[in-house]
Amino acid sequence: MLHAIVMAGGSGTRFWPQSRQEMPKQLLKLAGNRTMIQQTIDRCHGMIAAEHSWVVTNAVQVEKTRLQLPELPAENILVEPQARNTAPCVGLAAIHALHRDPDAIMFIMPADHVISPIESFQAAARQAVAVVEENPERLVLFGITPTFPSTGYGYIECGDAIADQSGVFDVKAFREKPQLELAEQYIAAGNFYWNCGIFCWKAETILNQLKQHEADTHARLMKVMSAIGTDDYDAVLNAEFPAMNSTSIDYAVLERATGVSVIEAPFTWDDVGSWLAVPRLAGQDDCGNTVDGEFVGIDTKDCIIRSSGNHLIATLGVDDLIIVHTEDATLVARKQDSERIKEILAELKAKGRDTYL
Repeated sequence: MLHAIVMAGGSGTRFWPQSRQEMPKQLLKLAGNRTMIQQTIDRCHGMIAAEHSWVVTNAVQVEKTRLQLPELPAENILVEPQARNTAPCVGLAAIHALHRDPDAIMFIMPADHVISPIESFQAAARQAVAVVEENPERLVLFGITPTFPSTGYGYIECGDAIADQSGVFDVKAFREKPQLELAEQYIAAGNFYWNCGIFCWKAETILNQLKQHEADTHARLMKVMSAIGTDDYDAVLNAEFPAMNSTSIDYAVLERATGVSVIEAPFTWDDVGSWLAVPRLAGQDDCGNTVDGEFVGIDTKDCIIRSSGNHLIATLGVDDLIIVHTEDATLVARKQDSERIKEILAELKAKGRDTYL
C-alpha cells in the first residue's frame, strides 16, 4: 500500500512576519486559495487514501495542522518532540507506516512546495512506485531539470539510464550547493538535476538502511515502534527521539547507499524559498506589483504587498519593496534584502521579544 508522508516541521523564517513559529509558511496561503500543506495533500487525492496519509510536524504546530487537514485521522499527525532534521523525521514516519502496513511504500514530500500539474505529479509518483515494486531495495528520488545555474540547491549527478524505465537513472553522486562557476558547469554537462527532496521507497528498506548507516538512530526508532499503540508511547518518544542524531536523510542514507535512482520530474516545481517567489506564483499587475489585501498605490511598481483584515496599505513613489502587514507587525524591506529577514528575527530573539517570532 502506498503511504503519503508530508514533512511539515519547518519554520519558514523568510516569510516573516506572516510566518511565525506557530504559523509557518506551510500553513499559509502563498499560492492559491488553499494553504501549502493542504495543496500537498490535495495532490495525492485519488492516488493515496486519507488513512494512508501522514504528516510529521512539531508540538507547537500540531493543532493548527490538524485543523487544516480534518480529513486525516488524528493519529496520522505525528509529533516530533524536538527538531532532529529529516533522517529521524523519515524514520518516525517509517515505523508508523510499517506498524500499520508491513508492505508500506512511502512517498515523501516537503509540505511547502508548489507543484503542477497534478496529473503529471501523480504519473511520476506511480512510476516511482513501479520502480520500487520491481526492486524493493531501490531508493527513488526526483530530480528537477535546472533552468538556471542555482547556487541555492543541491544537485544530483546522473549515471546510466535504467533499462525499461523511461527517464529513470542511477545516481552517480550528490553535489552540495555549488559556487556559481561550478553550477554553470553542471548545467553545461546536461546530466545534473536539482534535488527537490521528494522520495519514494519501502518503509522496511529505509529502516534497514538506517540500521546500516545510523545504528543508534535505528535502535531508538525500534524502541519507539514497540511502544506504538500503548500508554507508554509518548514517554518513550520523548525519551528516544531527542537523543537521535540530527542529520538529513540525504547524508544519513542516500549519499552512502547503493541502489539509489532518480526520476526526471515531468512537473513544474517551486520550493517557495522567500517572498521573492510570490510574484512567480501569484502573478503581477500592470505595474509589476503583487498584491494581497487592501492597497492603493501611486507611482508604485515591482512591489510585493500583503495586508491582513481591512488594513489599507498606501504607497507613493516607491519600487522594489516588500511590504507585509499583520495584526502585530509590519515589514518594509527592499526586495534585494529578502534573504536578510532572518537578521530581524535574530535581533528580536536577542532582545527577548519572542512574541513576534
